[in-house]
Amino acid sequence: MQPLIIVGFIALIVVLGILGYISAAKRRDAMAALAARLGLRFDPSKSWDIAQRYRFLDKLRSGSNRYAFNILSGSYQGNDVSLFDYHYETHSTDSKGHRQTHHHYFSFFILHLPASFPELIIGSEGFFSKIAQALGYDDIDFESHEFSRKFCVRSADKKFAYDVCNARMIEYLLSNTDLTIEIEADALAISFGSRLTPQVIEANLNRLITLRSLMPEYVFSPR
Repeated sequence: MQPLIIVGFIALIVVLGILGYISAAKRRDAMAALAARLGLRFDPSKSWDIAQRYRFLDKLRSGSNRYAFNILSGSYQGNDVSLFDYHYETHSTDSKGHRQTHHHYFSFFILHLPASFPELIIGSEGFFSKIAQALGYDDIDFESHEFSRKFCVRSADKKFAYDVCNARMIEYLLSNTDLTIEIEADALAISFGSRLTPQVIEANLNRLITLRSLMPEYVFSPR
C-alpha cells in the first residue's frame, strides 16, 4: 500500500507541475499580447536588476531572491512606465524544525517622474499601519476625516504629502481604496497584494496615469 501512496504523491507533484507550467505560459502569452496592443516592450525573463534599481521602494525590499518578470515597459500616453510581476521569498521553521520557503508574487506598476521627491506612502488604514505608527511612523492627518480614516499617509515631508493629497486626489482615492501608492526619487508606483489577471492590467495602468495627472504641476518646479 505504501508504494502506491508514494507513486500517487509523485504523480500529483508531476500533474501540479504541468498545470503550473501551462498556467505560466498562458499568462506570459497574454502579457505579450497586451504589450503589443499597448505599444510596450515585453520581456518575460527574470530581472534581478529591477529589484536592485528600485530597492528604495518599500514594497520591493521584502524577503530574498527578489526579481521581476513578465516586464512591460516603454512610453504610454506620454509617460515612461514599467509594470511587471514580482517575486520574493520568505522562510519559516515548522514545529519539527524543518525550514520552509514561501514564494510571494504580486503586480507592480511604476511611472517615471520628471523630478525627484522624498518618500511618500499612501495605503489603506489597517493593522500594519497601526504597527508602523506604534514604531514611530506618524500617520499624517487631513481635513477629510473620511480620508484619514481609510488611508495611512506617511512622509518626512508633510508639505509634499499635503501637496500630493490635494482635494482632487483625495476624492479619487476615496473611490479607489484598494490602491497602495509609493512616491520616492523619480518613481510613482502602485502595487497589489497578488498578481493581477492580464485582463485588468490596462485599467490599472490607466489608474497610475490618473494619479500622475492629479499631482499638481507646481511640485515639479525646482524646490
